[in-house]
Amino acid sequence: MLDHNRSNLQLTTFLLLGIPGLEDAHLWISIPFCLVYLLSLMGNVALLLIIKTDRKLHEPMYLFLCMLSVADLMLTSSTLPKILSLFWFNDREIYFEACLTQMYFIHSLSTMESGFILAMAFDRFVAICHPLRHSTILTPEVIVGLGLLIVFRGAVLLSPHPFLLRWLSYCKTNVISHTYCEFMALIKLVCSETRIRRAYSLIVAFLTGGLDFILIIYSYVLILLTVFNLPSKAARLKTLSTCVSHVWVILVFYTPAFFSFLTHRFGHHIAPPVHIFIANIYLLIPPMMNPIIYGVKTKRIREGFLKFLTIKCVQLCKVCESPDNQQR
Repeated sequence: MLDHNRSNLQLTTFLLLGIPGLEDAHLWISIPFCLVYLLSLMGNVALLLIIKTDRKLHEPMYLFLCMLSVADLMLTSSTLPKILSLFWFNDREIYFEACLTQMYFIHSLSTMESGFILAMAFDRFVAICHPLRHSTILTPEVIVGLGLLIVFRGAVLLSPHPFLLRWLSYCKTNVISHTYCEFMALIKLVCSETRIRRAYSLIVAFLTGGLDFILIIYSYVLILLTVFNLPSKAARLKTLSTCVSHVWVILVFYTPAFFSFLTHRFGHHIAPPVHIFIANIYLLIPPMMNPIIYGVKTKRIREGFLKFLTIKCVQLCKVCESPDNQQR
């Protein structure tokens, strides 16, 4: 399991512990994890299909929502299969390179999610504060450019993370007290000085999630100032109603994200299972809730979902009523 590389001990595999202290309950814990994963897959795939098939939904807000759904699908699929394998089959072993790859995808995709939520806030800002210029500012080219910029930012800023950990000596243990590979969980196993690496991680976290959150708050301050200047209460309520879904997405994403970030770095007296639960909620809940929030709050998506179900039901009925099936 351990190989000697020059004078340092280099691990070839890690062992994921899961949720410390609750190992006997892993099988039961896997049930809600599996249900949430399935709901995330079905909800985001359905959302993508609805927006793709309904040209009325080909607007900036929903296009950014599609980008967020793709990131959600990739994030959950890069973590949940291994977590479920750990819970169901006690499959704790993960190769060192696979662990670093999973860590990179988790952090880079989370950064992209934050960027897409910021882009959605920018869309609401332009739509409410500059409604006459909305279509000229958020052109298809600008939307594609923003999407590529967000992906590029997440991919590039987080690319040093695997290399920051690749050549370190892990002489304490090869057991990760977590359900997946995460930067702070890995760096705790290192024997050498990690101050610079931790500082880089904090700087990147601030320049991505932290800065995104500040800009989102600033955009909503400007939105509220514009809304309060509208002449009637009905106009104010109607305008604010267009932001409700996005506000819920912001709360669902950033609340567990910041709580997980703060407990990992400063909550040294918090029990380890609480750390792990919060970290898993951060990965599990937002991808499941995003399509539900927009499905419930957005009339167009509700209608698109019902239309999609109707079409599929009609197609299924036609297949069942075909002569070949009747003869059988």
